Amino acid sequence: MPEGEQIGLAELRDYIGGHTFEDGTKVSDQIDLQKCRPLLIAGELANPYRLCDIAAPKMPIIPVRLENICRTWADNLDMRDIIPGVHHVTIVRSPGWWENTFITLVEPAEMKRIVQWLDGPHANTWAPKRLAEGVIRLENNLDLLPPSFEQLTWDGVEEKVLPEMPKANGPALDLATIMVPINTRVGCYNSRGRVNRCSHFLQTEFHENLFRRGSSFKWSDMINCL
Repeated sequence: MPEGEQIGLAELRDYIGGHTFEDGTKVSDQIDLQKCRPLLIAGELANPYRLCDIAAPKMPIIPVRLENICRTWADNLDMRDIIPGVHHVTIVRSPGWWENTFITLVEPAEMKRIVQWLDGPHANTWAPKRLAEGVIRLENNLDLLPPSFEQLTWDGVEEKVLPEMPKANGPALDLATIMVPINTRVGCYNSRGRVNRCSHFLQTEFHENLFRRGSSFKWSDMINCL
């Protein structure tokens, strides 16, 4: 794990590029990381079967921890493959929250194609944004659990996370270098003022018990971008 509280894009490339495969070759021997930029992947974009379906290029999958932001279900359906469809994952503000997900390093042209795949028949539903809040840091504890639903309090206006955030074991990444796919059509689901986190509601449960029983948050009210 790189030392220091924060690392930039050059250090991230060096760190990932130095990892080796079983045959002794390095990631940097297989992928020209100097041409690649970080992309946060979650939901279907963190699904290796889906990446294969959309013919994603060689791309390292890097565990990270989100802090003060969370993964939540976007308030629309992708019905290209199955009925009733797939809810994709977007990112919103969540003070005090933490959870694991992944980033990758990919060339800009491929990044654009991957994000556009989320659009499906609805162009410009998804946009790659650079976040102006939250923390994305390297994480090597894949067993780290986010707060449970019972560890959140809700007074009808503000939601608070009761447990203290675990101590960091990896440096924060430069948010200005990371592209994050954000749903900009209707944003995410509004469950009587609360956000339905992916960690608390699996997709089927969310769709059958919560979807279409409320309204939607406007995406720009839920996250600040550069």
